Amino acid sequence: MITAPPFNSLEVLKQAFTSGLQRLLSNPGLGSYILVHANACFDADIYQILKRNLAHRFDNLSAYCREALSEGRELAGAEDDQLVFLKLMAIGFEGIQATEFRESGEWELQFNHVRAFRPSRMSRQPVQGISRPFDPNGFNFNKPYIRKEVLWAGELRGNEVELLYNKFPFAPLHGLLVPDRRARHPQLLSAGYHDYVWSLAEELGSGLPGLGIAYNSYGAYASVNHLHFQFYVRSSPLPIERACWHHNGGRLHYPLSCEVFSSAAAAWAHIRTLHEHKTSYNLIFRPGRLYCLSRKRQGHYQHAPWTNGFAWYELAGGITTFSRSDFETLDGMAIEQEMGKLRV
Repeated sequence: MITAPPFNSLEVLKQAFTSGLQRLLSNPGLGSYILVHANACFDADIYQILKRNLAHRFDNLSAYCREALSEGRELAGAEDDQLVFLKLMAIGFEGIQATEFRESGEWELQFNHVRAFRPSRMSRQPVQGISRPFDPNGFNFNKPYIRKEVLWAGELRGNEVELLYNKFPFAPLHGLLVPDRRARHPQLLSAGYHDYVWSLAEELGSGLPGLGIAYNSYGAYASVNHLHFQFYVRSSPLPIERACWHHNGGRLHYPLSCEVFSSAAAAWAHIRTLHEHKTSYNLIFRPGRLYCLSRKRQGHYQHAPWTNGFAWYELAGGITTFSRSDFETLDGMAIEQEMGKLRV
C-alpha cells in the first residue's frame, strides 16, 4: 500500500493505481487475482503492462483449483471468489474480454465481461426505508481480507480515509472512498459527510480534471451497508452532464427527475427532505456541482433482464451490459423506458 496521497495529478494517481495492482498480483489468493484481472480488462494500458504476469498467475491458480477439486479438497478463499474464478477458468484466459464502449443516442453503453460475474451482495435484496443499522457480521470494509485491497489510507482534508480498489470496476481509475472506516457508519449520508465530499471534489478536482465522486443511497443499489463513495476520473463527461439536457440549460428533458445544485447547503436541504420521505437516491459530486436523482427503491419495480439494476452510473446515462448481444442491440428507447420505471 502506498503512503503518499496519490491525488496530486492524473499521472501520479495512475502510477499508484498500476503499482498497487502489480503488488496485488503477487498475492496468492483468488480474490486478489480477480480484482487485478477485472481492473486490467477495463484499462488497455494496464492490461498491456500486466498481461504476461496475469497469464502466468491464471495458469498457476487454474492448476491449483484442478488439483484441489480432483482430490476432493476445498478451495481456499471466499466462496464468492471461488465461484468467480471457476467461471473464468471455464472461459479460459484468452476468452476473457476487455471492456468495450459505444454510444446510442445520448447514452453510453459498455460491455463489461468480468463484471458479469460479480456477487450481488445486498444490491438485489428488496429493502424498506432509507437505512438500516450497520451489521458487523455482514460484508463490510473492516473484514481482514479486505485490507489487501486498499490502494491508499491516511488523513485527507481532516478525515481518516481509505481508497480501495473497486473489485469489478465500471469507471476509469475506479475506487471506493471509505471515510472513518472504524466508526462503522451505515450507508446513510449525513450533513457532515455530504459537506466533506463536496469540498473534497472541489479540492481534488483541481489536480485531477474529470474527477467525480458518486454515492448510492440504501435502496439505490448500494451493495455494501458501510458508508462509502465511488471515486473515478473520466476523460469525458458523463452523459448526464451534457449540455443538451434541460437540467443543464438545454432543450431535452431527462427521463428521470434530476436536480442540479451549485451550493452544498442547498443540496443538503434537498437530500434531507429525501431522507424525511424515505426516498432513495443517487448522487454524482463534481467540482462545485452535484447531480441528485431521486428514484424508486430496488425491489419495488421489475427491471429489464438486460440489467442487474440501475445505480449511480446507469442513472447518469452509462449502461453496463453483460452480454455481447445486449451491448450490440440495446437502443436509447429501451434505456429511457427503463429509467422511466424508476420515477417516484
